[in-house]
Amino acid sequence: MFDDIMPPLVPSEPDIPPPHISNPSRAERYELIKYSLEKAGRPEDFANVINLFSPPKDITTIGSPGEFKGIRVGIIGGGLSGLSSAFELRKLGFDITIFDALEDRIGGRVYTYYFDRDRKLYGELGPMRIPVSHETTWHYLDLFNLDTRPFIQYNENSFIYVRDVRVRNDPEGKNVMEKIYPRLNLRDWEKNTPWTKLIEYGLGSPLSYLHPTIRKEILEIKPLYSPYLLYWTGKSIRQILETMGLSQAAIDLVGSLSPFIGQFYYNSYYEALQEDYPVNFTFLYEIVNGFVNFPLTIYRSLMSENPKEYKGFSPNDLGQVKWKGGSLVTEINHLQEDNKVILNYKDKYLEDSLRESFDYVICTIPFSSLRNLTISPLFSVKKMQAIREVSYVASQRTIFLCNKRFWEEGGPSERILGGGSYTDLPITSIWYPSDHGGSGRGNKSNESGVLLGSYNFTQDAIRLGNLRGKRRFEEIKRQIEAVHGLPRKYLDSIVEDSKTIEWNEVPNFNGAFCYFMPGQKRLFSYVVTEPEYRGRVFFAGEHTDSSHSWMQGSLHSGMRAANQLAISVKKRRASF
Repeated sequence: MFDDIMPPLVPSEPDIPPPHISNPSRAERYELIKYSLEKAGRPEDFANVINLFSPPKDITTIGSPGEFKGIRVGIIGGGLSGLSSAFELRKLGFDITIFDALEDRIGGRVYTYYFDRDRKLYGELGPMRIPVSHETTWHYLDLFNLDTRPFIQYNENSFIYVRDVRVRNDPEGKNVMEKIYPRLNLRDWEKNTPWTKLIEYGLGSPLSYLHPTIRKEILEIKPLYSPYLLYWTGKSIRQILETMGLSQAAIDLVGSLSPFIGQFYYNSYYEALQEDYPVNFTFLYEIVNGFVNFPLTIYRSLMSENPKEYKGFSPNDLGQVKWKGGSLVTEINHLQEDNKVILNYKDKYLEDSLRESFDYVICTIPFSSLRNLTISPLFSVKKMQAIREVSYVASQRTIFLCNKRFWEEGGPSERILGGGSYTDLPITSIWYPSDHGGSGRGNKSNESGVLLGSYNFTQDAIRLGNLRGKRRFEEIKRQIEAVHGLPRKYLDSIVEDSKTIEWNEVPNFNGAFCYFMPGQKRLFSYVVTEPEYRGRVFFAGEHTDSSHSWMQGSLHSGMRAANQLAISVKKRRASF
């Protein structure tokens, strides 16, 4: 579309952002969201973002507390989707059984790994940040009074290492322009444009062209979408950048400097839109002492006979919840004569398969795992197509326990307190802990710390993940040394322990998260939310929500599925 020129960039006025503080109130979060949307030139999107991310209506508007005592619900999967579904259904008195294949931990893809008994030295192998706009996530964070602090997304002292050139990640991108741009065959206008502005122009322009009523469809689940949105979401991210006139050299550069773009070039542009529209990566938070405390807190509430989180509820009205850890569901059957749903499962202690009958079922496991279950009779044609075709992403993470925080050594212009470094090496990105962020902490580089030494996706995740045994750790250490300009084998005396995961290889997950391919929003976004077996089986999980890869999608879809189920029961009772 644009071969040689790009519209002139309007310099932004200097301003002061609202305070990014720990445990923000709703009003404080809203100020951060408004500021971010103002900077993006879309302040009019605020109300739509808040409304679309807010929790569904409370389930007690559908039924009364305790109204559905004696109705049995089976939930497949004990991650955040299953936990939130159970938490809501319990209000109406449903008797709930949760089947989770994991036997040694709670939380599904929420996975905090602790290196010490005091649980002070840890890294996240699953979710590690929470956008301020994710209203359903914050609904539960506030309800369970979980402690949060700012997650530092950007640090100007971190590194960019591309084509064997190392520079600091300065705010205006001058270091990259001076040292890395000359190594690429960029067009004249690209040479004079900071790399962040190239991304903003290439991926942000189509978003700004859309009318606000069309933009909000990005976060909506509906049978039909605007032709304008379908046009853009029918293209891959690479095709969008090409359409906007970026050269292949610029596209390669952008992909190296922004993993969430470059490693998803062949996924739908929709996935970039669902990140950019609500400005997900501006102000973020983390859960103090580990993200696993989120699902653990919900689990403990479900196991309590008199949980404090159900304010105003009589314990007698609450449903009973059974947790079956180490129970892998292998088959879903529908007995049409009595309209029951039968779940066959394998218990960790028994060789023979077991089965239980339920009035209703909520399936929260990824479609990549559901594909391996026997379904009889088959779900609808479109649902089975979605189960076969919906795309899931490989992701690899490796964390290192270090006996000192070498990344925090040096003066104020050298210490890296949070944020990430980016590279075109297979490790893709390095993330530094945010717990020493802020001023007034002094130099604490001699403390032990946990470094996320490699976080990558798709092909790099598979290829690095295929390195077995010590070889993966050795290769990652050598690449970190290159990015930081450290002597070879410097980290051998620094790294004391490690943990690695490649989510594509983890049994019963088969991928890190759902990320649509071009056209899949049109084909599957609504289909995956539709109940099956005449309103007896419902679906939840980030793959069934508009917020793929985020806890928001898991929690919001869990609440939605619980409401769908309650409405189905209400209608069925009214028909008799």
